[in-house]
Amino acid sequence: MEQNGRLKPIISLRDVGKIFYSEHKTNEVVKGMNLDVSENEFVVLFGPGQCGKTTMINLIAGLELPTSGEVDVDGKKVTGPGPDRGVVYQRTSLFPFCTVMGNVEFGPKSRGIDKKTRRETAQYFIDLVGLQGFENTYPNRLSGGMRQRVGIARAYANNPKVMLMDEPFGHLDAQTRYMMEAELEKIWQKEKRTVVFVTNNSEEAVYLADRIIILTNTPTHIKEEVKVDLPRPRKYSDQAFLKIRRQIEDICESTR
Repeated sequence: MEQNGRLKPIISLRDVGKIFYSEHKTNEVVKGMNLDVSENEFVVLFGPGQCGKTTMINLIAGLELPTSGEVDVDGKKVTGPGPDRGVVYQRTSLFPFCTVMGNVEFGPKSRGIDKKTRRETAQYFIDLVGLQGFENTYPNRLSGGMRQRVGIARAYANNPKVMLMDEPFGHLDAQTRYMMEAELEKIWQKEKRTVVFVTNNSEEAVYLADRIIILTNTPTHIKEEVKVDLPRPRKYSDQAFLKIRRQIEDICESTR
């Protein structure tokens, strides 16, 4: 969809600010944030720890409401959580009493989707994330990487317009993280969604992103945007890849 010759954003933050109040202090986390994300774009929020990246994810998800400004998703003001936004966090909270199939079909089931349709949907995404054969397995029998696959499948099974991912691979070992990055890239290519992905890993940012939004320390605002115009799948050792990685690290260093 276009608007005045440009793609209409599916996510729009307009002069967004977020202040947390406590009894003894005021903490301004986000200040004057303006950001548009286009449909099917993969945007990475990149910045130092505790800079407000998770707060931005929560604002788009509707888990937090802005103190000032407005967040819109698909042309509607965000006033709370909704099925149009799927969220995957670093530690995915799977239902321990449900199997892989039970977890993935939970969203469609809660929306009243008939059993045949929701099972077919859940099976499609279980297969897509490479967990065929584990449908009847409980979360405590899965590795960390496999649990994240279930979380991704569960979020996709709700058919959201937007996927919000907050450092989903942050607690995984390096080998598993590389594997999960490659799997996520394949899933995104096949099953297009608008993705906003949080990381403080520069290599991961360049591997996944169409555009990297580099954030300042709190109160956070956009320091710079970097477009990653590299063919997919990307190779970590390519000179063009390494050049962009050095670029965003240099920008972040100048932010401190």
